[in-house]
Amino acid sequence: MARPTDRAARRRATVRRKIKLAARGRARLTVFRSSKHIYVQLVDDDKGVTLAAASSLEKPMREGGVKGTNVDAAKAVGKLIAERAAEKGIKDVVFDRGGYIYHGRVKALADAAREGGLNF
Repeated sequence: MARPTDRAARRRATVRRKIKLAARGRARLTVFRSSKHIYVQLVDDDKGVTLAAASSLEKPMREGGVKGTNVDAAKAVGKLIAERAAEKGIKDVVFDRGGYIYHGRVKALADAAREGGLNF
């Protein structure tokens, strides 16, 4: 039987492979969540660079009283990444959920990013 980390790595690789095929010139909006915080990056896979990033660890989030472990924090991070993408002129992205199930914090972040103007 495969170890849980091996299964998770396979799941992430499968998701990423499908996303890279679908991206074709669009940035990838990738999500990482831990038990305490949520992080998101806009990545240009063609150039191999990060275009923008946001997380629940940033000072504006902490000062606003947003705790990193809940859906409200994910919504705030989603809005923040949408603002940063708009500043750079990015509208169309591909959502990379990173092997996480699309519900809860991941879904809240995606919905907030869509409301902020990102198309995926």
